[in-house]
Amino acid sequence: MSLLKERYAKYDLPQQYMAQGVYPYFREIDSHQDTEVMMDGKKVLMFGSNAYMGLTYDKRIIDAAIAATEKYGTGCAGSRFLNGTLDIHVELEKELAAFVGKDEALCFSTGFTVNEGIIPALVGRGDYIICDDRDHASIVDGRRLSTATQLKYKHNDMEDLEKKLQKCEPEAVKLIVVDGVFSMEGDLANLPEIVRLKKKYNASIYVDEAHGLGVFGKQGRGVCDHFGVTDDVDLIMGTFSKSLASIGGFIAGDKEVINWLRHTARSYIFQASATPAATAATRMALQIIQNEPERIQALWDITNYALEKFRNAGFEIGETESPIIPLYVRDAEKTFIVTKLAFDEGIFINPVIPPACAPQDTLVRVALMATHTKEQVDFAVEKLTKCFRQLGIIE
Repeated sequence: MSLLKERYAKYDLPQQYMAQGVYPYFREIDSHQDTEVMMDGKKVLMFGSNAYMGLTYDKRIIDAAIAATEKYGTGCAGSRFLNGTLDIHVELEKELAAFVGKDEALCFSTGFTVNEGIIPALVGRGDYIICDDRDHASIVDGRRLSTATQLKYKHNDMEDLEKKLQKCEPEAVKLIVVDGVFSMEGDLANLPEIVRLKKKYNASIYVDEAHGLGVFGKQGRGVCDHFGVTDDVDLIMGTFSKSLASIGGFIAGDKEVINWLRHTARSYIFQASATPAATAATRMALQIIQNEPERIQALWDITNYALEKFRNAGFEIGETESPIIPLYVRDAEKTFIVTKLAFDEGIFINPVIPPACAPQDTLVRVALMATHTKEQVDFAVEKLTKCFRQLGIIE
C-alpha cells in the first residue's frame, strides 16, 4: 500500500455514519429541483435548496439555455482571456453591472472561484484583509491565497472590527470582506456600521451577495441596495446558482479595479469560461427577477410566515432575517440523526456541522423558495417538531 493510500485508508468517519444509517450527504434526486423532488421513489418536500426565486424549472430559462446551446454549442473550449469570450458573456456583464449599480462586472464559471481569485488579486504584501469569522469558505480560501496580513473579527461585532482596523497601518490598503447574508445563520452583515468604519479608517469593502441577490433590495439587487450603501461598497460579488437558477458568479466594481482584475485574477484568466447554456439561463433569470416583483413578495410572505411558525413551535432560530432559517441542534450526532428522521417524514433539510459552523452551533438549515406554500411550511413545521422532540432538542 502506498504511503498516500495508507494515510487516507484510516479516514472512515463517513463509513461510520453510513453504518448507522444517518449519513446525510450526496443524496440522489431523480427530478428537477422544486418545492417537491423525487428521491428513492417518493416525493419529498425540498427545504434544502438555494433556489430562492423558484426558477430552476422555469420554461423560459430552459428555452433560453437550449437556444444558446444550439447557437454556440455546449462549451467554449477556452478561457475568457483567450478564445472563450462570447457576446452573451459581455452582455451579461453589462446587465449585472447595471443591476448592482457598478461601472463594470466580470463573470466567472463558478461563484467559489470569484472569491478564490479576486481576493488575492486585490491585496498582497503590505496590505490587510479583514474578515468576519463566519465568512463563507470561498472567502476563507481566497484570503489564504493572499500574501496580505489577515485579520478576523468576531461575527458582526463592530467593536471588534474597529479594533482590527486600529491595528492596521494607516496608509496601507485595508480590505473588509464580508457576506451580505450569512449562508448558514441567515443574518445580515451590519453594512451601515461597516461603511462608517470604512470611512473613518480609509478602508475598502467587498460584499459577497451570494444569498442577497434576488432576495433583498429593490428588484432583488441585494443587501447593499437594501441598506442604501451601494455607492460606499467598493466591490459586489454574486453567484448565479441561487436566485439566478444557473451556475457561475461575478464581481462588480469601479472600472479601474475591474480592468486590473480582468488581467490578473488567476481564476478568471486561467479558467474555462461559463457555458453558453449557463450564461443564457442567467440572463433570462435576471430579466424575470426584475420584471416580476411579485416573486420577491411571495418569498417574503412565505419567509415571514415560516419564521413565525418555527418560533412559535419552540425552535431556536437565532438572529436570521432571511429565507435561511437555522434550527439549532448543538450536537453533531443529533444533527445527522434529525436530518435522517426528517427525510423519513418526507422533509429534505441540510445538516450544518464543523467546519461550516462552530462545534457548539451545529444546526439543520431550512431554506425557502418563492414557490413554497403555507401548507408545505405547516407540514414541515409539524414533522420537524416531531423529530426534534423525539431527540429531546426541543420540548
